[in-house]
Amino acid sequence: MTIQRMDHVGIVVDDLAAAIAFFVELGLELEGEATVGGQWADDLLGLHGVRADIAVVRTPDGHSRVELSTFHSPKTTGTAPNVAVNTPGIPRLTFAVDDVDNVLDRLRRHGAELVGTVARYEDIYRYCYVRGPDGVMIGLVEELR
Repeated sequence: MTIQRMDHVGIVVDDLAAAIAFFVELGLELEGEATVGGQWADDLLGLHGVRADIAVVRTPDGHSRVELSTFHSPKTTGTAPNVAVNTPGIPRLTFAVDDVDNVLDRLRRHGAELVGTVARYEDIYRYCYVRGPDGVMIGLVEELR
């Protein structure tokens, strides 16, 4: 076997507290927070002088994690584009939810913006995309069966 499992998805955000609040409102659970830096972080990231605060949130079933990072140093050299969902290389995180409308309403209070509409795929799914913290594309899918 080449891999055992997917460990986590990492997202860099400007406001760590706001990103944690967003994902906790979505239903993820805060697993832990830490400050990282030093030679090992420099080596890992190919940067010099890394100092970052990180938080890990996990799905209620414990199988999936999202690492949220805010870098204090080094200074960033740019920002991710806020481009359309069909742009190659743009990551999307999709979560299965009980009630798309309820989750969407709650996330809007944390700055989420609906990308298109809540669409229905036959009698199988209700699905939408929102932009979350720092423009991260989040899919919300509600199974109808």
